[in-house]
Amino acid sequence: MANTLVVPGASAALDQMKYEVARELGIAFAADGYYGDMMTRDAGSIGGNITRKLVQIAEQQLAGRSAR
Repeated sequence: MANTLVVPGASAALDQMKYEVARELGIAFAADGYYGDMMTRDAGSIGGNITRKLVQIAEQQLAGRSAR
């Protein structure tokens, strides 16, 4: 399966989340947008934390629906 978004327009929100998570972890992005110098560990930390946040959001939404 290709990396396609299920919700059109979610790309901007995911990019924003990427930068927020990186900032929380103290990982700086290059001003020119080049990520080739980023350590694999840092990229993995960002991705892992994004996944945790997305799962948490989904769990909260599911809990809200089942409570109704």
